[in-house]
Amino acid sequence: MQLRYSFRLYPDTSQQRALARAFGCARVVFNDAVRAREEARTAKQPFPRAAELSKRLITEAKQTVERSWLGEVSAVVLQQSLRDVETAYRNFFASLKGDRRGPKLGVPRFKSRKDARQSIRFTSNARWKITGGRLDLPKIGAVKVKWSRPLPTTPTSVPVVKDAAGRYFASFVIDTDPAADATRMPGTDQNIGIDLGLTHFAVLSDGTKIDSPRFLRRAEKKLKKAQQELSRKQKGSKNRAKARLKIARAHAKVTDARKEFHHQLSTRLISENQGIAVESLSVAGLARTRLAKSVHDAGWSSFISMLEYKAARYGRTLVTIGRFEPTSQTCSTCGVKDGPKPLNIREWTCAACGAVHDRDTNAAINIKTAAGLAVSACGAPVGPEPVLAQRAETGSHGFPTGNRAA
Repeated sequence: MQLRYSFRLYPDTSQQRALARAFGCARVVFNDAVRAREEARTAKQPFPRAAELSKRLITEAKQTVERSWLGEVSAVVLQQSLRDVETAYRNFFASLKGDRRGPKLGVPRFKSRKDARQSIRFTSNARWKITGGRLDLPKIGAVKVKWSRPLPTTPTSVPVVKDAAGRYFASFVIDTDPAADATRMPGTDQNIGIDLGLTHFAVLSDGTKIDSPRFLRRAEKKLKKAQQELSRKQKGSKNRAKARLKIARAHAKVTDARKEFHHQLSTRLISENQGIAVESLSVAGLARTRLAKSVHDAGWSSFISMLEYKAARYGRTLVTIGRFEPTSQTCSTCGVKDGPKPLNIREWTCAACGAVHDRDTNAAINIKTAAGLAVSACGAPVGPEPVLAQRAETGSHGFPTGNRAA
């Protein structure tokens, strides 16, 4: 299992220029490889192989006047850019065949120097090293790093990223053993169902309600003012570039706060529960409604992804049930389906058994029951607990109560 440990970098002025040069060279090689592939497709010829592209676009290009500056950066960065093209086309063809999960992917496109995010990747062949608390990168120098935690093992590769807010990050790729990680988190016999929402970010089957922080909503006033300032700046001016950077930094703060909230909550749920049940959500569909901004602000997909990899890492069980399961329509006490209810109904009384339910808590209990939670803390199968039949349910289907079939 591979994990990424991201740390903030603080390059000086000369190192920023060297990184900008590396970003540009990697981008040029990527675009040249995409162009070579497209030209071969237009001419109805076989796609050039990676070795041929490496020889033509890197080795031979360095000898020309037009591409001589490719020699100013590490060759590993350029080779990794070619591998990125190979991966992009491989994923594109797998998506066309239906062999890849997720939405359909488009054909790889050219990268622009105006892209908000730039990145390069150094592998072990680049001979980078960590010396004196700094990250020493070839042809860039020893860059200052803000170490927030120690690395558990030696990284296999180091992508360096510059985001839209102008910040630099080193993302160390670490190979971990899930079996060893599972021993660091003791087992528990607790299981939980989670109902995700907007009023409350999550409602647990034990009745706990976790409020939605609404990070984007809280920052809207500040973002609106920054957007207005940007609209008054002349296009192409330095002041407009500064205003754009100000907006990007404001959005970065919102993103970082949301990610920190997701990490803390997912870690807490994983540590306290052996089995976790959630409901699959059509985020793309909900994003086309009037609740789109609130849906994106909640970040459900990101949160569930964190639960998935943390459950796999620490030996927990995560079960996802279908979103068409009538969790909000079924009484968690007697199991009778009471029919759909509008969203403004937050509390209802079961017509069959008279139990009073909080809509979200009832849904969380039904999610836990429907999931079955696959395995318990001791590894035995777990199924929904049997419920006594109510008076209205007695008798065989198709016969009125009191006229049971013999």
